[in-house]
Amino acid sequence: MADVSRRGDLTGHPDVHEMRTRYARMMGRRDVAFIDAPVFLLGLYCVISPWVVNFSATQAELATHNLVVGIAIGLLALGFTVAPERMYGMSWAMSAIGIWMIFSPWAVGTDPGTGVIWNNIIIGALAFLLGLVCARQVMSRRERNSTGE
Repeated sequence: MADVSRRGDLTGHPDVHEMRTRYARMMGRRDVAFIDAPVFLLGLYCVISPWVVNFSATQAELATHNLVVGIAIGLLALGFTVAPERMYGMSWAMSAIGIWMIFSPWAVGTDPGTGVIWNNIIIGALAFLLGLVCARQVMSRRERNSTGE
């Protein structure tokens, strides 16, 4: 069996330039685990929150609303992961969704309870902050690309 654990000097490898370029390109990409995963988990929680907070039966309109908005947040997270360069405008939409979620219990629901209000305020605040983080990261990447770094 060949000893594959031994690593030698790669400077003489014919593809060293291509490997270094690919490594630099991959390290320059967004860190999915720190931004996109929390956005997806927030969307997932928004979808299941009517059953977690137990307002799916009493506030059916708000439960449907949270289901649809949670799916939208999850799809944004998927878009941020798959095509981050194309989704730069949608990171601001994530912040707008967060603001909407803060006010949605009063706009959509009829006589929302305290748990429903706090649930949507927390989801909205997190969505707003994560949207700002996504927008900041995309803006900094675009600045780096425009300066040629």
